Amino acid sequence: MARILVIGGGIAGTAAALGLRKAGHDVAVFEAHPDTAEDIGAFLTLAANGMRALAQIDATDAVTAIGFPLTSLRLLDDRGGEVARAPLAGADDPALRYRCLRRGELNAALQAEAVRRGTPLRHGARLVAVDAGADAVTARFSDGSSATADLLIGADGLNSAVRRLVVAPAARPRYAGQRVYYGYTDTAPVPGETGAITMVRGSAAAFGYAVSPAGETYWFARVAAGPRTAAGPRTVGGAPDPTPADLRGELLPLLREDATPAGDIVAAGDGSVMATDATELPLGTPWRAGRVLLVGDAAHAASPATGQGASMALEDAVVLAKALRDLPDPRTALTVYEHHRRPRAEHNITVSGAISRGARTPARDTPAAPGAPREDDALNRLLDWDAPLPGLPRTER
Repeated sequence: MARILVIGGGIAGTAAALGLRKAGHDVAVFEAHPDTAEDIGAFLTLAANGMRALAQIDATDAVTAIGFPLTSLRLLDDRGGEVARAPLAGADDPALRYRCLRRGELNAALQAEAVRRGTPLRHGARLVAVDAGADAVTARFSDGSSATADLLIGADGLNSAVRRLVVAPAARPRYAGQRVYYGYTDTAPVPGETGAITMVRGSAAAFGYAVSPAGETYWFARVAAGPRTAAGPRTVGGAPDPTPADLRGELLPLLREDATPAGDIVAAGDGSVMATDATELPLGTPWRAGRVLLVGDAAHAASPATGQGASMALEDAVVLAKALRDLPDPRTALTVYEHHRRPRAEHNITVSGAISRGARTPARDTPAAPGAPREDDALNRLLDWDAPLPGLPRTER
């Protein structure tokens, strides 16, 4: 049994804690925010691979108790006509169906599940220093407290303090070429089809929406634009954050260029609208230093264009837990973890960034050999809790 500190109580951190505890380790989570449901306004989708990862750490029920399932994808052209429809992966399995939910509610559900299983979770613990030695690592917090363990996992997001303090001080998130808007309305004038996510190919914006069983429409738009600021959704020059009316005023003229439902959906809302810059971490950003490892967005944040950020973090949790379960030497375990995760995570950064910048989506560097297993099959075996985690190829040992 190893003693492990997890810095960050979001999706990546709580999922990692669930996996590591299932693997038999002593885990404690430290979250800088003072309450549970930070960022409750924004929403996300968990894809089938993310739902599969949740099942491996026995968290399916905790997550399917919130949000709503998505089973099909619709594509509309710039005149509002349907040009394609297809089932989403996992549509025939209730445990694997895509799920649309608010980020803060997902955080709260995973945190509650971790605490229910006996994992200590402390809020208001802001990391200020890390002392990493040959045999142990100590986290120091702004209130003067500290904690010491065998390993420290940095799951503290895009602007990770662990990355800045220990692993990759020079690494900085960079703008990925789009501004992203999110909002909700329960008065959309367009009939909604529950269970489907609808994507609209607009002239000036990529738009998507889904309708909950309660009739609330969740929508997002991605627009090519310059960054607001490096820090996030603020107006340039230190002015106050834009109001929901300001954000609608920015977005509606772009959506009105096309005869699609997008403009009417956004105009109908009278609640919160959020906007943020799409950002990513550079390829090759270091993930580990001695007894310290980064996971989730702290290691491999991508623009949101592929919708895979949360699902990638859940995959990280399973593979990390299996590595530390199957390999007794922690340093070897972290090396094997990175071997299995980096190619897939960085491919997602590349693909998502290309979509955000309007470039051609890159293919994998090396095509699969005839008779080789499909990528989905290989991923499923990697995530399978009962399957041993493959070690390093002989050439990399």
